[in-house]
Amino acid sequence: MNWHQSTTIQLSGLIVSLFGWVLSCVTTYVPLWKSLNLELNDLEVWNLGLWQTCVSQAITQCENYASLLALPLEIKISRVLMVTSNGLGFLAFSLALLGSNCLKTSDPRQKRHFGITGGILFCISGITTLVPISWFAYNTVQDFWDQTVPNVVPRWEFGEALFLGWFAAFFLLLGGCLVISAACFLKTPKASKRPAIHHKAEIATLAIRHPHSSPKNADLVI
Repeated sequence: MNWHQSTTIQLSGLIVSLFGWVLSCVTTYVPLWKSLNLELNDLEVWNLGLWQTCVSQAITQCENYASLLALPLEIKISRVLMVTSNGLGFLAFSLALLGSNCLKTSDPRQKRHFGITGGILFCISGITTLVPISWFAYNTVQDFWDQTVPNVVPRWEFGEALFLGWFAAFFLLLGGCLVISAACFLKTPKASKRPAIHHKAEIATLAIRHPHSSPKNADLVI
């Protein structure tokens, strides 16, 4: 892989990863993880997120959760994982940017290490986004098809944030793999040895031509 191909792949990975990181941040804070439509009132829609619950009628009213300890386990763990994913994504983008070919550094090996580390952190960020999103989706499906709950009771369904989270995890994983591949298969340019060889050849030629050269300042005899 030459220098230009590596730069193209690396920039593509950075752009894709940045887009996934932005989607992950939006997914973390929007209250659209679950939605509930009441059959008695079609105009009233309930939306649930990690930080607050919203009711949409003529206007949208949101309320934060009253107690952290009273929250379900899935919300507590999902908060931790999503915030961790956002932090890792920011750190990964910073390291991958330091390891990009667009920045000139004195040590190409250090640049490669920055790129590989940034790509790995992008992949970890994608996994930490995928886990809570999939967990929420699984619990939503289980509750929707729960036979012990009467059919007249409204059921929670997928919110738009779950789909944003799946896209975010995909873009983070894809961008991380692109950044890693660009850093691993990059052939760093080596310093040319021709000037040193040419200089040694000139010294050898001068030594052959003038084997008994006397110093310029000879001793004076009185």
